[in-house]
Amino acid sequence: MAEKLGVYICGGCDIGANLDVDALADFVGNGKHSSLVTVAKSNPVLCSPEGKAMIEADIAEHNLDGVVCAACSPRAKWDVFKFGDAIQVERVNLREHCVWAFQNDPEFPGQMEVIAKDYTNMGIIKLANSRIPAPEFPEVYKTVLVMGGGFTGLNAALNAASVGYSVILVEKEDTLGGKAATMYKSFPLAAPYSDKVQEIGLDKLIADVQANDKIQVITGATVEALAGAPAQYKATISGTEYEIGAVVLATGWVPGKPEFLAPLGYGTIKNVVTTVELEKMAANGGIKTAEGKTPSSVAFIIDTSLLMAGEQYGECGEACDAPEDLPCDDSKKDEEEECKTFKYDDKESAKHLAYSSELTSLVALKQANYVRELAPDAVAYIIYDNMMVPGINEKYYQSAQDEPGIMLTKGTVTAVEESGSRISIKAKNTLLGEDIELMADLVVVPTAIVPTTAADPTMNFVYRQGPAFPDLELFDGFADSNYICFPYETRRTGVYAAGCVRQPMGLGLAQEDAAGAALKAIQCIESSNRGMSVHPRSGDLSFPEFNFSRCTQCKRCTEECPFGALDDDEKGTPMPNPTRCRRCGTCMGACPERVISFSNYGVSMMSQAIKEVKVPDTLEEGGPRVLVLVCENDAYPALDMAAMRGKTWSPYVRFLPVRCLGSVNAIWVADAMSKGIDGVMLLGCKFGDDYQCHFVKGSELCNRRKENIADSLGRLGVEPERVEQYEVSIDMYDQVPAMIDEFVENIVTNFGPNPFKGY
Repeated sequence: MAEKLGVYICGGCDIGANLDVDALADFVGNGKHSSLVTVAKSNPVLCSPEGKAMIEADIAEHNLDGVVCAACSPRAKWDVFKFGDAIQVERVNLREHCVWAFQNDPEFPGQMEVIAKDYTNMGIIKLANSRIPAPEFPEVYKTVLVMGGGFTGLNAALNAASVGYSVILVEKEDTLGGKAATMYKSFPLAAPYSDKVQEIGLDKLIADVQANDKIQVITGATVEALAGAPAQYKATISGTEYEIGAVVLATGWVPGKPEFLAPLGYGTIKNVVTTVELEKMAANGGIKTAEGKTPSSVAFIIDTSLLMAGEQYGECGEACDAPEDLPCDDSKKDEEEECKTFKYDDKESAKHLAYSSELTSLVALKQANYVRELAPDAVAYIIYDNMMVPGINEKYYQSAQDEPGIMLTKGTVTAVEESGSRISIKAKNTLLGEDIELMADLVVVPTAIVPTTAADPTMNFVYRQGPAFPDLELFDGFADSNYICFPYETRRTGVYAAGCVRQPMGLGLAQEDAAGAALKAIQCIESSNRGMSVHPRSGDLSFPEFNFSRCTQCKRCTEECPFGALDDDEKGTPMPNPTRCRRCGTCMGACPERVISFSNYGVSMMSQAIKEVKVPDTLEEGGPRVLVLVCENDAYPALDMAAMRGKTWSPYVRFLPVRCLGSVNAIWVADAMSKGIDGVMLLGCKFGDDYQCHFVKGSELCNRRKENIADSLGRLGVEPERVEQYEVSIDMYDQVPAMIDEFVENIVTNFGPNPFKGY
């Protein structure tokens, strides 16, 4: 524990102009925590060289082991307020959360001073209950396993090897190359981006991998088991066990089931083919119709309106109105076979086509150029609803517009029908405002990019939580678990997704993905080597500590951990895997016995901090009090930004940052209510369909636990509505102040004082 504290009050950035910082320092030095405080001082600008030198001099003179800096947000000047590994630092946010956002209530003067004193006392008691983490420094394996020998995997292997790491590259097929080996050419991978098509360079890529002495290639094999934890994995491949540090998952994609393309004629009109099938034609030297003739016209359909019409289609390709559990008419199926229906929202096929829209547009442009190259007398038509070519790819689109043999039209396809020996494509709402009909010898329809983790989710993890990535349905089968903030991250620490298993992309982006995922894998190994966590809390040296003597083996911590960091023994006692842990504290929030804590973030520490809020005995004596538990990832920055933009909020709230709402233990709410606090707000990331939680499920788990909290409050005679959770994204800084004010007003108007107030 920090026992000799120095508390320093900054007067800069409007703090000193609104608060008597000398009086606050005197309050700290002579207040109820004076036994903990060795030094209490104010300074005009604490982050200045002079201010920092003052603190460093006091540390040396008084042997301080903890420093409380009451100044700006901990998100600012974090590089300044560091005083060595032996000195713990607690930041008290007087600037954004007190001075800049203060909303005056003339009925109760002096509220700003009350807020400042509460926050400073909370900071002191938090630091007094904190210990410097003592991380484990495990022996680590520095080999990167790359799963998948396609274009992405080959690049990832070369990237990892180029910085000195050993690589094992595993490919389930007998040869390397993956889907890229089935392609004829690519749209441009480098400048000039207006080129019609470009050679992939796959042969050279494969040769470079095979010639690299840092890379061991294993083909015709899969990873049969992946046991252990990051930096200490044991991977079983073809019966042999390998020591692995981290994994790059580059297993790619499979084509979506083509049955849902029936409205576009696929499966019933012989010269309707998918883009995958046309790619194979081109790779084999030509573009031909089913009759073996070179077409005079080829139509590419990007518009998928017909697929979204809500009709159901059986495996026979015929439309039917039968429910999914009923077969089609006997004339449309074999006697022993039931007709399965497909809807547009099927995750295995049509839904993935929507995610592939950008790639669908680029592939149509590329294959239209194939037509011009391999069937130079043919015309290529592209019918699109939305042409999606963001960024530099606009040049590729412009290049196609300038090609006289490629005709592009915006239209909504209404029918694809046989017309003699040709195919009729009817469309409406074109740019010309007229309905049109095109005749083509060959029609090409788009292919859905389905990640391998959707087609076959098993990863063969030897984890208590199962062999696959959990909750893949949250991400529609894609392995990436946080597109917004932490690309490449999966729900299994140490495994990083790249390429189309992460999201649909072309070869150019796959190259970048390969580099990114390889660097993430290396970062994971090096962080583990120093006892640190990876994203989102990169560099965190803490780790959950367990009091196993009080553990009841309820298994809540092992079940609720978003990252599978905890296995359990035959009795159900948690078995920690330190390098899997991302330090979110979800296990701490889950534990009903409160036997899990961190050295610098614990149940008792936060409870003590809550008790530092000064609560008036009645509303008439000083107004209400509302505790706001704030997620550090989105909600806390949103509050900071609101204050920076001149927003204000009720002076009766007290913010207490948490690592994630998943770490919130029910006892904190009980402590707040027993102290007489009138309401508790939980501000955290969004969850559900608009998923955003940095720790994947923390906000959702908190919401579930809130129901149990409500039951407990009801038994105590306290209205459950005094505790509410709000979903906040980082860009909602303009909305958060109103949320706070409305909650406080609701408490005062509709519920009044907490019945425990004054006890």
